[in-house]
Amino acid sequence: MSTLIQKIQKEIYPKLKSTFGIENINAVPKIQKIVINVGIRSDLKDAKAVENIVEDLKLITGQAPVKTLAKKSIASFKTREGQVVGLMVTLRGTRMNQFLDKLFNVTLARVRDFRGLPGNAFDASGNYSIGLKDQLAFPEILPDNVKQVFGMQVTIVTRANTPEQAKEFLKLIGLPIKKEDNG
Repeated sequence: MSTLIQKIQKEIYPKLKSTFGIENINAVPKIQKIVINVGIRSDLKDAKAVENIVEDLKLITGQAPVKTLAKKSIASFKTREGQVVGLMVTLRGTRMNQFLDKLFNVTLARVRDFRGLPGNAFDASGNYSIGLKDQLAFPEILPDNVKQVFGMQVTIVTRANTPEQAKEFLKLIGLPIKKEDNG
């Protein structure tokens, strides 16, 4: 069992139960999955560029991404129906925990001028979204081998009742959220 899971079960769940007055352990917030989305710009529509991005995503996540196709043609965006417009990876279980540990402890520390994540990126369901400008912050990506630079959105889907519960849970497991200035 990974150290993150042990920490969650032995330290974090009891804290959350006492903080929010939760009696049943099954009502405590948990992470269900992590979804990583990459949008493909219109100038990267050739097959080789898409394959380069697929290979980088495989290295980062340890899992092959699913291609997201355009549902209809839109002339102003220069997209045709059935054209690849994005890539998506859904992580659960062990891969999710490994990715989360790597994201919090290694990747975000390598982001230039990183001072913490904003505390207002939670939606009403308690999910948290992080936008990364490029893939170079991940340790698996070597800058010399990068053919296409791309950004990605990482969404941490939680099973929390409120955004406050999700925020407290993610803070306790190591999400580096900025301290709010009240002045």
